Amino acid sequence: MPQVRSELVEVYIFRQQHGKREYLLLQRAANETLYPNLWQIVTGTLNKGENALAGALRELEEETQLPYRKVWNVPIVNSFYNEQNDCVEFVTLFAAEIPDGNEPVLSQEHQLFQWLEFEEASRLLPWPNQRWALKVVDEFIGTQEIASQISELKTIQ
Repeated sequence: MPQVRSELVEVYIFRQQHGKREYLLLQRAANETLYPNLWQIVTGTLNKGENALAGALRELEEETQLPYRKVWNVPIVNSFYNEQNDCVEFVTLFAAEIPDGNEPVLSQEHQLFQWLEFEEASRLLPWPNQRWALKVVDEFIGTQEIASQISELKTIQ
C-alpha cells in the first residue's frame, strides 16, 4: 500500500509589470535527470524538520534569488503518485509577489526563465494540477479577493 507524504512545495511567483500580472516560469536544465527542459514553477523538497513556509522561501531564494513583497498560502494542494517511492505526494502551494523590476538569478537546476501572462504561462505548464493552481493564484490572490486577504502570510524577510 502506498504511503502518503507531504515533503514538496511549489511557489507561484508573480509581479505587476506595466499594469499586467506576469508569472515566472523556469526551464529545467537539459542535463537534469528528472524532467530535463521542462517548464515549471519554483518547486522543491523540504529539508528534514523544515516547515513548508520556510522550505518555500528557501527554494525561492535558492532557485531565483528574488526578493518578495508578499507571500500567500494557496488554498489548495497538488497531489500525485510517486512510483519511485510508492507514495502519494501532497504538495503545499504558495504564491509570492515580487517587486517590479527584479529578475531571477537561476541556479544550475534551470537554464532559462520567462515572465508570462496567465494564458501563456498556463500553456507551458505540463501538469493539469499546476495549471489549475495557477488559475487559483490568478483569480483569487492576484486580484486581491477576500481569499487573498485571508491567505496572506505574515513573514519576516
